[in-house]
Amino acid sequence: MKIFEANIKPQVSDFLHKNLKKIESFEKANQKIYSHFGIINFFNDGEELERLKGSLSVTDHIVEESNRVEYGDFQTNTDLANKVTIHLTLKGIYPEVLIEPTCGKGNFIIASLRTFPTIKYVFGIEIYKPYIWETKFSIIDFFLSNPIENKPEILIIHTNVFSFDFKAIAQQHATNDILIIGNPPWVTNAKLGSLNSINLPKKTNFKNHSGLDAMTGKGNFDIAEFITITMIQTFQNMKGHVLFLVKNSVIKNIVFDQKKNHYKISSIEKHCIDSKKEFKVSVEAALFYCQLNAEPAIDCTEFDFYNNQHAQRTFGWINNKFVSNLDTYIDTQEIDGTCPFMWRQGLKHDCSIVMELDKVHGHYVNGLKEAVEIEESLVYGILKSSDLKNTVITETRKFTIVTQKKIGQETAYIKNEYPKTYQYLLQHIENFKARKSSIYNNKPVFSIFGIGDYSFKPFKVAISGLYKKFHCTLILSQNNKPVMVDDTCYLIGFDKIEFAVYALILLNAEPTVQFLKSITFPDAKRTFTKEILMRIDLLQLAKKINKTKIQSELNTLNEKYELNLNLFLWDSFINEMTRLKNGRFLTV
Repeated sequence: MKIFEANIKPQVSDFLHKNLKKIESFEKANQKIYSHFGIINFFNDGEELERLKGSLSVTDHIVEESNRVEYGDFQTNTDLANKVTIHLTLKGIYPEVLIEPTCGKGNFIIASLRTFPTIKYVFGIEIYKPYIWETKFSIIDFFLSNPIENKPEILIIHTNVFSFDFKAIAQQHATNDILIIGNPPWVTNAKLGSLNSINLPKKTNFKNHSGLDAMTGKGNFDIAEFITITMIQTFQNMKGHVLFLVKNSVIKNIVFDQKKNHYKISSIEKHCIDSKKEFKVSVEAALFYCQLNAEPAIDCTEFDFYNNQHAQRTFGWINNKFVSNLDTYIDTQEIDGTCPFMWRQGLKHDCSIVMELDKVHGHYVNGLKEAVEIEESLVYGILKSSDLKNTVITETRKFTIVTQKKIGQETAYIKNEYPKTYQYLLQHIENFKARKSSIYNNKPVFSIFGIGDYSFKPFKVAISGLYKKFHCTLILSQNNKPVMVDDTCYLIGFDKIEFAVYALILLNAEPTVQFLKSITFPDAKRTFTKEILMRIDLLQLAKKINKTKIQSELNTLNEKYELNLNLFLWDSFINEMTRLKNGRFLTV
C-alpha cells in the first residue's frame, strides 16, 4: 500500500486513521505524533493533514515505484543497514546524536534506532518528498512494533542537502557524541546537472582545478564526495564518527586530499561490499569510516566487510608519496621518483566517426560506412588500448587523419595543400561543431589535442590507461610513417630504436610491475595516468637491474621479433637519462 507515493504498512495506516480522523488542527496532530513517536513537525501544514486523512480513507493505493537510479539513488536494504550499525557497536560506538544527510527511505535511521539505545536526537535530510513520508511511516512502524518509553527527538527535513545548515546542529550538540551515517547519491555533479536536478551544490570549482584540468573533466566531482567532505569539515571538532556507503573512488580521493586538508579524522577504514549483491549494480563501492576530532591520519586500512578479521591492505601517504599498498611499496620505493622521459597522452579528436578510418580492399572507409578519397599525407596508423596486446606492434588495424603537428596550429593550410582531405572534412563539419568538450572552443576548425613533436617519433613505447595489465608495448613505424595512439593510451617517443627497446625492457621488468601494483588502484577508471607513469625512475631502475638480465631480455626480443639489436648504446642511454634527470628534458 502507498500513500503520497510512499510505502506504508497496515499497522501504521490503522494507527494514523484511528488517531487522526477526528483531529482538525495539524498542530494538534503533530503533538500527538510527537508524544507517541518523537517525530517533530510530522505535518508541515493543514493541507498535508487533510490529504493524509483522505488517503487513509481509501483502501486501494497502488502507485508504481519511481526509478531514481539515474540520480545515483541506490537505497540501502534493511539487512545491510542492520549489519552496518551492528558493526559499529563492535567498535564501541553508541551515539547520542544521529545525522543522515540524505536519508532516503530511512533504513539507516531505523537500523540505528534498533541498534543504539543511546540515541537522543535524530536528524534526517532528504530532497525527495515520497522518501520523507516513507521514512516517517517506517519510524512509526518501528515504534509500534518496538514500544519504548523514552524516544529520541526525531526531525525528518524535506530540503536540499546542500542548503541545509548543518553548522546549527554542530553548535547545538557540541558536547554530544555524534554519528553521521548514510548512503549519499552515487552520481556526479555533471550527471545531476544534465538531469536538471535541483539537488546540487552551488556552482564551484570544488577542488580548485585550473586551466585544462577543469575543462577536461577534473572539475567534475562525485556528489557523495562533496557531501562527505562537507560533513567532515562541519563536525571534525566534535566527538563522533562518520560512516558512509560510497564509491571506492570517493574514499581514495578523500585519503589523497587528506595530505593537504589535514581534517581532524583518524582510524580511516574502507570496508568493501558486494554492490552487485546489495544493489544489483556493477559499481565498486565500500563503507567509509573515520573517527572525528582526532590527530589527522593520512592512510586508510582496507577490509572485506563480510569478513573483518584481517586487513587486506593499507593505502595512503608514505614519505610524501601516495601508494595503494604500503606493505609492498617498501620493496620497490627506490624507483619512485621522476621518469627522465616525458610520458604523453595520445591523440584526442572526439570525432571518430569522421577522423578514424578502416582500410577495406585498399580503400579507406569511415565510421559512417562512406568510402573516403583523400591524400595519404595526413593519414597515419592509430592504435587504441585494445590493440596494445603484443610486446611489439608493426601494423595497425585503423587509421586516423592528423590535422595538426602541434596544439593550436592553424588548419587552413589543408585547403590548399590537401584539397581532397579538406573537402572531406568540410563535408562533415557539423560533426566537428557537435563536439561537446570546451577544449575545442575558439580553436582552429578541425583541431585535435594530444599532438606534438612526440607524436611523430618513429619509435614509441606505450601502455593502455584503461586496462589493468602491467605491460608496455613497443610500436614501430608503419610504411615509414610514425604510428599514433589514441587518448586512452600513454606513450614515450624515441628517435633511436635501441633507446625504445631499452626503455621497454625496463618498463616490463618485474620490479617495475611490482612498483606499479603498489601505487595503482585496480578499480580506478584509468589504472595508469601520466602522473602514475612519471613516477617510474627509469635511471634508478637501470642502475638496480643486472645488465645480464637486460641482455637476456634483449636476446628474447631479437629472436621473437627479428630485431637484431645489441647493448652497444646502453651507456649512451644511461647518459641521456642522466642528462634529462639533471633538468634538461627532451620534448619527447
